[in-house]
Amino acid sequence: MTARHTDFTDGVKAILPIQLGVIPFALIAGVSAVSVDMTAAQGIGMSLIVFAGAAQLVGIQLIGLNAPLFIIWTSTFFINLRFLMYSASLGTHLGKLPLRWKFLLTYLLTDQAYGMSIVDFGEHPEREHKHWFYFGTAVTLWIVWMTCTIIGVFVGALIPESWALNFAVPLTFLALLFATIKDKAMVMAAVAAGITAVVAHSFPYKTGLILAAVVGIAVGMLVENGAKKQKAKG
Repeated sequence: MTARHTDFTDGVKAILPIQLGVIPFALIAGVSAVSVDMTAAQGIGMSLIVFAGAAQLVGIQLIGLNAPLFIIWTSTFFINLRFLMYSASLGTHLGKLPLRWKFLLTYLLTDQAYGMSIVDFGEHPEREHKHWFYFGTAVTLWIVWMTCTIIGVFVGALIPESWALNFAVPLTFLALLFATIKDKAMVMAAVAAGITAVVAHSFPYKTGLILAAVVGIAVGMLVENGAKKQKAKG
């Protein structure tokens, strides 16, 4: 087995345990698309083109509310801003790749692929083909995501509308929220964003979500900067 194959296989093995959380999320994405009257082709196409779990679910909700396209774009843009930071971080390891690789790996970028890869790159700086490791994690997740989205789309089409499957979307976001809160800054950001979302709930076209995201980010940054200043003084 060549070094490339070894690195690719290592990436596949590293990401496999995380698929247990990806599978239900992807199923919900497919079911939710059907629940807002998207066709099977539209639901599957959205996963294929957008390939961004949280942004997809918000987009699907806004589509169900007949929100203007600008609002949908703006909301998903703010949700996906974190990928700019991920790209900058990965660029220190993968920046010298040919353009064709950069386009492919950018499309496949996810929270999980980034997390597993950046940890591995730190632990194994000697890895010769880091992009193959990243590709192994990312393409494995893509295959699982697309497969389960397709299953969700067709299973969702068989479920009566009276079952009101929309409840699955907020439950998924709650699960994501509790999984990501790890320090005081995150707690304060989540609380501030939650309060803002409730207060701004009546804003048209769910623009309260955008305001809540901005407020949450601002509060989180203020708390984190305050903690850094305190530590510097101490």
